[in-house]
Amino acid sequence: MSVTQPSDAGHTAVLLPGTGSDDHFVREVFTEALAAVGVRLLAPAPVPGPDLVTAHLAALDEAARRGPVIVGGISLGAHVAAEWAVDNLNRCAGLLLALPGWTGAAEGAPGAATAAHGAADVRARGTEAALRSAVAGVDAWLADELTRAWTGHGDGLADSLAAAADRAAPTEEQLATLDVPAGVATCLDDPVHPSDVARAWVRALPNAALCTTRLEVVGVDRAALGRAAVLGLLRARAA
Repeated sequence: MSVTQPSDAGHTAVLLPGTGSDDHFVREVFTEALAAVGVRLLAPAPVPGPDLVTAHLAALDEAARRGPVIVGGISLGAHVAAEWAVDNLNRCAGLLLALPGWTGAAEGAPGAATAAHGAADVRARGTEAALRSAVAGVDAWLADELTRAWTGHGDGLADSLAAAADRAAPTEEQLATLDVPAGVATCLDDPVHPSDVARAWVRALPNAALCTTRLEVVGVDRAALGRAAVLGLLRARAA
């Protein structure tokens, strides 16, 4: 995947953060892998609050004004990017989808339940108390990421979490319309983003490849997740 100018069609990747996460984590995950293949990363900051997803979609629209872009993200960001691609296939040059959490309706998905519980806890007890509960028993790296991101969402945190919990992901039928190359990444030890969901997305997408890593690896090397997604995209392009 060579590149002559960062603005060339398909040589910019616009990647969105996950539920309660931020653009800082997106850059940690994807900067290295995208630089290695000559793709510029745009990581729009989340706009916390009930219009979180609307702002994500608007950021993708704005980035694609100059030509087709690779779109994707992590968790909710992957869902929203795929949703955007369904309606903007002529502006989508490829997909980078890390840790999809569910397909179709959010009901019953571990990630949606976690986000809904977090939203309710923030509203009931405030961010500081809810954050203490959220990071209890998790690995130190994840606690650090959550602390930075949740604090950064400020007063919009609860609404941001609720917006994610209520948002349907693309259905398998919608994913089947996305015939651009797609790299899908999953962590085999992640109960919140089950690998079975990622496998279902790959089966539904016409031109996708799955690559895996583990949370225990991401804990010491955030870029491992980005490398898995980019490798999947390269394999899909080659196929």
